[in-house]
Amino acid sequence: MAFLKYTLIRLALFVPLFALFVHLQLGWLLAVLCAGMMAFAVSFLFFQKQRDAATANLHQRFSGNAKPLRSAGEKDDADAEDRLVDEHPDVVVRKDSRPKDS
Repeated sequence: MAFLKYTLIRLALFVPLFALFVHLQLGWLLAVLCAGMMAFAVSFLFFQKQRDAATANLHQRFSGNAKPLRSAGEKDDADAEDRLVDEHPDVVVRKDSRPKDS
């Protein structure tokens, strides 16, 4: 959530600056570069708390210790599989997809 908030802050800085530079007829490429640099500078100087929260959020997500994100459909499928396995204890679930040698 913190990453999304920080991204929205930077986007809210970028869009009006970009519109201003286009209105000043700097050209599209120069308007993008100037607006991007200014939005970066302002967010770097004045939004440190949000940047640090976004960085911590991304670090936690990609550290390898985070829970996997599942969609509602994947969660429902996993719950249904767990119920079926619990109802039929004679069924063995293997994580290995290779068939066993006879």
